[in-house]
Amino acid sequence: MNLDDKICYCYGVSMRKLVNYARRTRPQRPSLMTGCLGAGTGCGWCIPFLIKIAEDVDALDANPLLDGNPMTPEEYAAKRKTYIKTEPKNTFE
Repeated sequence: MNLDDKICYCYGVSMRKLVNYARRTRPQRPSLMTGCLGAGTGCGWCIPFLIKIAEDVDALDANPLLDGNPMTPEEYAAKRKTYIKTEPKNTFE
């Protein structure tokens, strides 16, 4: 995935916006990433990714690999679609 791909599909928030937000605000808790255009407050799919960004923003480079696995935007969207149909909503702990 690249920086202009959406991470939060519910609110259309891109990786670039999330990374810049995390670098600018240095959230003390991953749940504070919701301050970036409401990311993570819809279906919950993106919460694990928001946590990774918040906890390791300095390690992200120009082409971050989420979850240690390279994914295309199409694969990401397909996994989200499956998640919405089959899983309980993710929440920040």
